[in-house]
Amino acid sequence: MLDRLESLEARYDKLNELLSDPEVINDSKKLREFSKEQSDLQDIITVYREFKDVITQLDDAKVMLEDDLDEEMREMTKMEISELSDQKEELEERLKILLLPKDPNDDKNVIMEVRGAAGGDEAALFAGSLFRMYTRYAESQGWKIDVMDSNTTGVGGFKEVVFMINGNDAYSKLKFENGAHRVQRVPETESGGRIHTSTATVVVMPEAEEVEIDISEKDIRVDTFASSGPGGQSVNTTMSAVRLTHVPTGTVVSIQDEKSQIKNKEKAMKVLRARIYDKIQQEAQAEYDQTRKSAVGSGDRSERIRTYNFPQNRVTDHRIGLTIQKLDQIMEGKLEEVIEALIIEEQAKKMEEIGE
Repeated sequence: MLDRLESLEARYDKLNELLSDPEVINDSKKLREFSKEQSDLQDIITVYREFKDVITQLDDAKVMLEDDLDEEMREMTKMEISELSDQKEELEERLKILLLPKDPNDDKNVIMEVRGAAGGDEAALFAGSLFRMYTRYAESQGWKIDVMDSNTTGVGGFKEVVFMINGNDAYSKLKFENGAHRVQRVPETESGGRIHTSTATVVVMPEAEEVEIDISEKDIRVDTFASSGPGGQSVNTTMSAVRLTHVPTGTVVSIQDEKSQIKNKEKAMKVLRARIYDKIQQEAQAEYDQTRKSAVGSGDRSERIRTYNFPQNRVTDHRIGLTIQKLDQIMEGKLEEVIEALIIEEQAKKMEEIGE
């Protein structure tokens, strides 16, 4: 581990030199590439340097203990050695986590799709509640939300809402939301006060750059049509809505959120690129999981991952057996406790895998 850390520190110092080089400064591609690499190494190098400093202090304190000290000084030195030893262990654990293989998509923006599933109008209302929850969480992280497309119901819910979240490490925190979310509550549409169980599905995809997924124009069929609102009524008479079909994979994306056909096509291309990239990754992950399981949960999009029980103000994440009596706060976007627990579980699984 220490050899690898020394190598990373040497690379970090080299990057600092390169970023001061006029040749690199004048090359926007290299500047962006080296800046990102330096930024990715920042946390681990900061912790490593703190770790080295603690080891130096610990060695000095141990040497001091060998000197002829009075009893009071000897006790203070022993206490210092104990505290520094604890610090060393803590920093060592942090370094192990920071050295774990990183998901290459972790620092990407995400495209999320939330759909009402089983439960009719109540499922659509719950999809709306989830969309609001993710919007609040994104706002708390300082991320930007852009609705790509939505299909509302007459009662105020969503049959489907597709939105993009732009922000640092968005995918690393939201990737665990993939799957079926179950709600148990008295529906707003129910006058009898009976508790219903409904579900909504969430799909989280990393934004794919053009360089990562090359889609040929000749493989895309473009159709335009007039956008429509709830119930199918025409919203405008211009052919602004766009449907893209990627013929080789059969992937279809329809976007009608913007009044401009050009803007709708741009959004549709982003969603199409993300869906194809996600499909490739899902297939690769399925192949990998046949021999080894490192993800939290099965990764199956139909897997029920979480239950939201409103009468008992309870949320349960079934993948890690976590139950929290703070449903009201979680629905306001305070997802940190759940997401942190899922990240810790994923790190533990990766550490187990490395130790095998």
